[in-house]
Amino acid sequence: MSKIRHVLGISGGKDSAALAIYVKTKYPELELDFYSSDTGKELDETYQLIQNLEVYLGIKINILKAAENSSEDPFDHFLKMYGGFLPSSNSRWCTKKLKLDPFEKYVGSDPVVSYVGIRGDEEREGYISTKKNIQSIFPFRKNIWSEDVVAKILSNSNIGMIEDYAKNIDFGRFQDKALQIVSKKIDTSFTQAHKLKALLDTDVKGFNHLVFEFLKTTDYPLASEKSFPLLDNEDVLVRDDIFRILKESGVGVPAYYNKIDFEINGKTGQYARSRSGCYFCFFQQKIEWVWLYEQHPDLYKKAMEYEKDGYNWVQGESLEDLINPERMAKIKTEYIKRMERKASKNQSPYLIDILDEEEGIGCASCFI
Repeated sequence: MSKIRHVLGISGGKDSAALAIYVKTKYPELELDFYSSDTGKELDETYQLIQNLEVYLGIKINILKAAENSSEDPFDHFLKMYGGFLPSSNSRWCTKKLKLDPFEKYVGSDPVVSYVGIRGDEEREGYISTKKNIQSIFPFRKNIWSEDVVAKILSNSNIGMIEDYAKNIDFGRFQDKALQIVSKKIDTSFTQAHKLKALLDTDVKGFNHLVFEFLKTTDYPLASEKSFPLLDNEDVLVRDDIFRILKESGVGVPAYYNKIDFEINGKTGQYARSRSGCYFCFFQQKIEWVWLYEQHPDLYKKAMEYEKDGYNWVQGESLEDLINPERMAKIKTEYIKRMERKASKNQSPYLIDILDEEEGIGCASCFI
């Protein structure tokens, strides 16, 4: 088997940037390749973040571009191929063509471990390639393994084999308890999620070493490795940790997260962007479109120019209609009310914490 490549994608968002800093500094023994898929439609703040990371880490981030032989930006190239049909939540051709395909071309057939910046306070799974040579790892989570790996190791059909491995794994003072959990079958009252949580709560390191032993019987990239430094990782990093890492490193938080005050009907609100990704991303909230119009009017105008023949970025509403003064006032007013309701339940100083339900919507390949 070829030498395993360890790769980490930089989306331009806070989480992947913090992950690059975290893994590079905590596990210097890993030979990491860093990459970023450039759609040609990112915010300037995204490109600045990539430059800051290169300076801090002393590395070169490989810039991947779909349709690299085209004279147009990748997005514009594929937009023509799709007959002007704009991407949407129901047809995410942009994610596949501009992010995933360039990544899979970049790694080729090499065995690859891909590090993904989904945090310990998020309930979602990252991109898992259907290609057998790519294995995803989640260093910020208590469970660093992907859903497909967990499903296989905890399968009832593998209990006998896992029991034999577990007898030789050090679970500390919880050895007997761990063996009992491993031996218990999954059913409607004891689901896979229950079993996973029970094992992780018993001993994270022990569970990681158990998974690693199991992987040796598979064709996952880590199967051929003699060791893996993240097996002894017990860190669980949440949003506050991400901001801390970025600030303490000097790389800085992407500027589009900075809160900006606005006033409407005698009330003051604050808006910002909750995610990275293209400036015209269809996953944006309407208040973010207002933010784009007021903070980057040139980009908003460019986004408007893409709308034609009934193809709109916002379902049921054109960008031209959205910036009608009365419409913007309504969006801002409703947004302030929503912020007030959530702020009463959330004491975090970060605006995106108040909007955390929106941050989790979308494709991890673009936004983490």
